[in-house]
Amino acid sequence: MPDISLTIVVVLCLASLAAGWIDAVVGGGGLLLLPAMLLGLPGGTPAAYALGTNKAVAIVGTTGAAVTYARKAPVDVRLAVRIGLAALAGSTAGAFVAAGLSTDVLKPVVMVVLLGVGTFVMLRPAFGTAPSAEPVSARRVLAAIGLAGLGIGFYDGLIGPGTGTFLVLALTALLHFDLVTASATAKIVNCCTNAGALATFAWKGTVYWQLAALMAVFNLVGGTVGAHTALKKGSAFVRVVLLTVVFALVANLAYQQWIA
Repeated sequence: MPDISLTIVVVLCLASLAAGWIDAVVGGGGLLLLPAMLLGLPGGTPAAYALGTNKAVAIVGTTGAAVTYARKAPVDVRLAVRIGLAALAGSTAGAFVAAGLSTDVLKPVVMVVLLGVGTFVMLRPAFGTAPSAEPVSARRVLAAIGLAGLGIGFYDGLIGPGTGTFLVLALTALLHFDLVTASATAKIVNCCTNAGALATFAWKGTVYWQLAALMAVFNLVGGTVGAHTALKKGSAFVRVVLLTVVFALVANLAYQQWIA
């Protein structure tokens, strides 16, 4: 583990707690946690260590949220696992590519994608407020496996931040889920993407396990509480959190990239 001050460790644990809550409600907790780790780890630390440690933390909170959702939300676990297996393959491939990734390319890429996500949700006020009564066709299921599974899974292994948010949006658009059901399904899929990416980072030795274990406790608490909050408040609340998270993090990343 690198030499990190107690103050930085406390800040990272609090960021992990908040990220767990955000990730459980609407996804995108990594957009808070990964930048915090990139700033908190000593200068010169390769990006792969921040990405790998982030995965070790996130998989714990995501699993806690997935279990909470599966008990109380109308989740098609079999469908989620099918998408998740494709996501596992995609994230494993993405993590291999991520080994040589520079931190300089992370923030601009994430900002552009987030702005597109926020604009889309704002222009579609009814998006994800209620599930569709239409049955989901086999073509849409295959599209979800390809896009939400392989495509977003690869992104998760490659970069990671925003994966949960992108999964929620893709599942809502392709399978006509409401936002709460999409969030619940996304957690199961996200467990698979995290597992694939983490296995690759662990194999490459780019995980700070002691730091990850401490932060994971806070992430688990945040994830479990966040899942309960989303189930209680419903899709309208999730939509508000989604937009708030997207634009707050775009502003934060822009500040770090061009001003700080």
